[in-house]
Amino acid sequence: MIAIVDYGMGNVRSLENAFAYFGHDVCITANENELAQAERIVLPGVGAFGDAMLAIRERNLDKILTHQAMVVRKPILGICLGMQLFAKRSGEHGEHEGLGWIDADIERLQVPRPLKVPHVGWNELHFSSDDWLFKGIRPAEGNFYFVHSFHMVCRNAANVIATTDYGGPVTAVVRSDNLVAAQFHPEKSQDNGLKMLENWVTWSPSC
Repeated sequence: MIAIVDYGMGNVRSLENAFAYFGHDVCITANENELAQAERIVLPGVGAFGDAMLAIRERNLDKILTHQAMVVRKPILGICLGMQLFAKRSGEHGEHEGLGWIDADIERLQVPRPLKVPHVGWNELHFSSDDWLFKGIRPAEGNFYFVHSFHMVCRNAANVIATTDYGGPVTAVVRSDNLVAAQFHPEKSQDNGLKMLENWVTWSPSC
């Protein structure tokens, strides 16, 4: 069972359809027991960082999810804002504390003209062709769909496993043990996104 976390700020139905495409059982939930019983958890997110963390704390999901991530060490996938919530802090509309799972900060994109913020559209990923997450995806054809104004700045470069170029390198995918997170929307990225999700579902972390 894959649990998609529902805290009121995620594109949960599109994700549900993407996983159902491969025949996986999916539940959309904020229930502690269901999250504990799930084999994997997906944390989506659309909107502002501070609002998302408030919604998560109001549902006690910060403690529930941190237990699953850091104690149980269950495979957890963050998507878009969900990825940013893995960080320690964000400077979006003030200072906000994140879940703190990745040693990173969230900062506003700084891009030269004529590029604009938010970054919206298809961009190519730069990644290692032998990485399990991108198995079956050719680097030259690795386009994914982005919608974001802020990006993750990691203190540990080893956490960054894929970047994209938008006026300079931008963190696109991070990984730390049982945690994986993507700045783009795999569920909106057609065949490449579906393949990445399939690779994640079949992965067993060694931690």
